[in-house]
Amino acid sequence: MMFPVAILAGGLATRLRPITEKIPKALVEIAGQPFIIHQLELLKKNNIEQVVICIGYRGEMIQDLIGNGHKFGLQVDYSSDWPELLGTGGAIKKTLPLLGDAFFILYGDSYLDCDYYAVRQAFPKSGKPALMTVFRNENKWDKSNISYQNCKILKYDKKSVAPDIKYIDYGLSILKKATFDIAGFDNKFDLADLFKDLVDRGQMAGYEVAQRFYEIGTTQGISDLEKYLNDNKK
Repeated sequence: MMFPVAILAGGLATRLRPITEKIPKALVEIAGQPFIIHQLELLKKNNIEQVVICIGYRGEMIQDLIGNGHKFGLQVDYSSDWPELLGTGGAIKKTLPLLGDAFFILYGDSYLDCDYYAVRQAFPKSGKPALMTVFRNENKWDKSNISYQNCKILKYDKKSVAPDIKYIDYGLSILKKATFDIAGFDNKFDLADLFKDLVDRGQMAGYEVAQRFYEIGTTQGISDLEKYLNDNKK
């Protein structure tokens, strides 16, 4: 059975203004339909059944469009941290009662066409309470932030430009609910801080994926994803 997926879709999306002045980033039109629909269709294709969308800025518009998710073959619930945004980590922490003992985390602006089942299978084999997918990025698609070798994450650093930092956090992770209790963060924090803590304590497994990631955080990212989606329709 596949884990539920928490989608972080509550940010203000300031980099996409003026597009996102009246809609949340999840509703930006990509290849003919709102981005969140592309995400949900991809999750359904990967045999995901349960999704919890962490909403914030104009989140009611996402709820109005998606509803309970049944029209997409999914069960969709919602957790809101508006108007007091709690950060990506705080948003997930607030959502824990809806997620069960272990779950995927996916960013609301990422389109990750990888093998979710393979990632799910790797998690218990790792023996760790958390797993991060990584991609050999070489600073090509975004700034690399991971040192990864022999299936191990050695360092997670968003500021360093060290030569051994060749990989990037791909954007799909699995966490056990207990990791939030162990770390001891308050209710408002960034998920990257939790990830760094887990890596530093040797509690974060790594799983390398070969497919590049797509994101809609920039106009170039939108263009790349639209081309990818349109090419795959042919």
